[in-house]
Amino acid sequence: MYNPFSLAGKTIFVTGASSGIGRSIAMECSKMGASLIITGRNEERLNETLSQMYGGQHTAITADILSTESIQNLIEKLPALDGIVQNAGINNKVPVKFISIEKIDAIFRTNYYAPVLIVQSLLKAKKINKGASIVMMSSISTNYAAVTNAIYSSSKGAINSFSKVLALELAPRNIRVNVIQPGIIKTDILKAYALQDDLAEHEKDYPLGKFGEPEDIAYFAIYLLSDAAKWVTGSIFTIDGGVTLR
Repeated sequence: MYNPFSLAGKTIFVTGASSGIGRSIAMECSKMGASLIITGRNEERLNETLSQMYGGQHTAITADILSTESIQNLIEKLPALDGIVQNAGINNKVPVKFISIEKIDAIFRTNYYAPVLIVQSLLKAKKINKGASIVMMSSISTNYAAVTNAIYSSSKGAINSFSKVLALELAPRNIRVNVIQPGIIKTDILKAYALQDDLAEHEKDYPLGKFGEPEDIAYFAIYLLSDAAKWVTGSIFTIDGGVTLR
């Protein structure tokens, strides 16, 4: 049966796949027929993701993407790729007056340096196939300001700008680069948040009435990875239940 959203025959690499959005993207892509290579720092949780995926053509590689040596070792193990999802990221909220170079470096190393160096290394190793799709994970915080979120939003804004240049550079090879900006998604991190009453009040600000689920982002990633999006590149997509309309 014809399905332009099918990922059958595609080999897709997902970072930050040990939990949350990354885990959901890996699982949903496996349902669409893709062969997945997933990575994360926590071997136990990464293997949990692997055990929940469909089909048998999947591989988990534990790696610390903060280490350039680890990135190089990871790249050497990867086959040629048809899709890449750069999902790994961290946040550490801090008021501007308490920002330090160490705090900036900690967030930018994960949210910006690592994904940039991974793409650079993959290109240098010629492991991104012609016609491939690269999906970068950003955040609505790039243009939806929140107190204490300056470093995180800056790191994601840098990803947005990098992705547009990358899309232009790779267009001659028909390699597409796009960005997803999620709103608040219900992950384990959110469930562990201390001020649950505040979250419940904020959820009411979402025009569609609720925070997103990880699969809401995964489904859009599938679209961008599939041939259905073969004429889409250099775009930034906000998936946020309408909250940035306010």
